[in-house]
Amino acid sequence: METTNKLFKAAKMPAIVTVLLLLVPLVAMLFTNEVVWDETDFIVMGILIFFTGFSYKLVTMSSGDFLYKAAMGLAFITALFLVWSNLAVGIIGSEDNAANLMYFGVVLFLIIGSFIARFQSKGMAYALFGTAFAQALTIGITLVVGMQDYPGSSVYEIIMVNGFFMTLFSVSGGLFWLAAEENNGMDVETSA
Repeated sequence: METTNKLFKAAKMPAIVTVLLLLVPLVAMLFTNEVVWDETDFIVMGILIFFTGFSYKLVTMSSGDFLYKAAMGLAFITALFLVWSNLAVGIIGSEDNAANLMYFGVVLFLIIGSFIARFQSKGMAYALFGTAFAQALTIGITLVVGMQDYPGSSVYEIIMVNGFFMTLFSVSGGLFWLAAEENNGMDVETSA
């Protein structure tokens, strides 16, 4: 019963936020032809937004550490934005370009690293720095293979977009490192 209450409590706010965020494109579609979403777009974005928020609440529920929560929030939002931008427009060429699948590998690296770290501050710092490095590898792979020549891509765009995500993952890793140091190397309690 206690577990059910915890799960319900963790799901309540993400569900409300998901509905409110999905209202934005729905209302926009009433006033402009620039926003064109179908049922699939709403379902996919609803799932992404809800599970990002739900996971964040679940992982940070028992932590009172502000730096830990900020680091975790930045990590989750960055991963969500990476997946969303990749699905919406693609990072290399269009969203249909198979090369964009490597960005899901970056997010998978983060997920696996987080579980290995057991969501503890010091381990999460390493996981986020590793994720930033994995993001950097996508630049190298992209440029070595010549994907900058794909329609809709350029060296500048590839470096800037990937650099943006690398920076956010690195800042999150730095915040986790500070959280670990602030707690004298003691792990921050989490419910995960």
